Amino acid sequence: MDGFAAILTQVQDFSVSLSPSESLSVFTPRREFWAGVRATLPLIVGAAPFGFIFGALAINSGLSLPAAAGFSAIVFAGSAQFIASGLVASGVSVGFIVMTTLIVNLRHALYGATLARHTAHLPQRWLLPLAFWLTDETFVVVASRYAKTDDSPYKHWYFLGSALLMYVNWQICTWIGIGVGQSIPAPGAWGLDFALVVTFIGMLVPFVRNRATLAAVLVAGATALLFNNLPNKLGLMVASLAGISAGLLVNGLWPEAKTGHSRQNPSVSPSQTDRLP
Repeated sequence: MDGFAAILTQVQDFSVSLSPSESLSVFTPRREFWAGVRATLPLIVGAAPFGFIFGALAINSGLSLPAAAGFSAIVFAGSAQFIASGLVASGVSVGFIVMTTLIVNLRHALYGATLARHTAHLPQRWLLPLAFWLTDETFVVVASRYAKTDDSPYKHWYFLGSALLMYVNWQICTWIGIGVGQSIPAPGAWGLDFALVVTFIGMLVPFVRNRATLAAVLVAGATALLFNNLPNKLGLMVASLAGISAGLLVNGLWPEAKTGHSRQNPSVSPSQTDRLP
């Protein structure tokens, strides 16, 4: 629990790299970029071991080196990569693999919808790479940055700094895992993936601020445990649908939960000066 508390404290401390009281003159693309990098650094603690394990498991599952590396370079989605590589090794059909990874990654549509009002003004040359590089960790720190009430017109550079750090880290860790994978008989048995679980809990806790969110978290967690033994990770799909349904149900029964969330997390419309440099 001490380790979890330390990670959570770091995430909260690094999320606010710039004070809202600072004048517009202190905001520059370079400062925002490196602020995004610094805010994401604590989350590398959980993502790095996860990358090592994927590289090692991919090789041990029978994937070729280009295929394992290509998963991280082109797909860049940790949970989907683990599931897809396992299904490929099991000889499952391509259609089922696509459907499974699509459902697992549907949460990114929610991330995109949340950030859309802050990034809608950006041209496609920004939106396309930022969408590709969006991860759970980057969403957490970027959402916190956009929630600040300062007038920085360069918050997309903060987004870029966080996203690039996560991408580069994932590629490096995957290659390290690939390199040592053949010498580790059972990399999944080392328990390194627990670091990612702790990190995700640390990212999730600050966002549980109303009854609907709490209900979604509790129901999804309980359902995932209950259906953990379903084949092909179907338990994750069931848990996702159950959590979303629970959240919508509670929000419908107690609409004030949404209002309470807004009071604690005021929506900030994009600044009129929020344009590309």
